Amino acid sequence: MITYQAEGVKMPKIRKRETTAWIKAVAASYGKKVGEVGYLFVDDEKILEVNNEYLGHDYYTDIITFDYDEGDVINGDLVISLDTVKSNAELFGKVYEEELYRVIIHGILHLCGLNDKGPGERELMEAAEDKALALRTGK
Repeated sequence: MITYQAEGVKMPKIRKRETTAWIKAVAASYGKKVGEVGYLFVDDEKILEVNNEYLGHDYYTDIITFDYDEGDVINGDLVISLDTVKSNAELFGKVYEEELYRVIIHGILHLCGLNDKGPGERELMEAAEDKALALRTGK
């Protein structure tokens, strides 16, 4: 089950049923099933607080993924700062909605086992994001 909640921000206009089906399709392409996945949309101050408390980081991020996977079932909590998504969309010249969906699937890709910190991993993650976004839009 995938849940969507907002704290301190307005819930983004995402089609929950379509988004859930898309997330399940992407996970299935990695041989994974979706268990309990919770999205929490927040502002920059809240994501900074979560970064400090759980990761010891004193900076803003667009997403923090907490991975509770069990075998081939993905489970996790994904905290997304809509403020950072908006500023990144502007910075990279992207449409806000496209950047939001990129971040939404970025967390799922982490739960599917992809990383983006080591040598060459960011490029692999970006390619996986692009492939997943194409699956969502059918392009």
